[in-house]
Amino acid sequence: MPALNPYLNFNGNTEEVFNFYKSVFGGEFDTVMRFKDMPQEYQDPADDGQKIMHMSLPITGGDMLMGSDVPQRMGKVTNGTNFHIAINAISKEEAEKLFNGLSAGGKVLMPLSKAFWGALFGMFTDKYGIDWMVSYDETRR
Repeated sequence: MPALNPYLNFNGNTEEVFNFYKSVFGGEFDTVMRFKDMPQEYQDPADDGQKIMHMSLPITGGDMLMGSDVPQRMGKVTNGTNFHIAINAISKEEAEKLFNGLSAGGKVLMPLSKAFWGALFGMFTDKYGIDWMVSYDETRR
């Protein structure tokens, strides 16, 4: 069964928000990746390299709270539309099935493909307006 996790988007204050969540949930960050850590070909000079590209905090029961700052080129996020449902599939086949099934009739924002951090990853908005992220990372199995 895949794991479902909330993925929150912010307008430049992800680190502040996640430090607050950490003060409540406890624990340590699993991942902190900044835009400057991306390979050069993916970087945008308009983005602040210190901003958070991806951050994750393990919370109760093996669940993960994840988030990022939205790059300037993607516009501002607003309350109510600043989250995705992130699915961590247990196999490549499951990731493909979930991505293809849930994105049918919707809008693919990033096709399911190998990302620079090594995982199979894709993003889309389903036909009902819900934003999703699907990933499979064989190194985390």
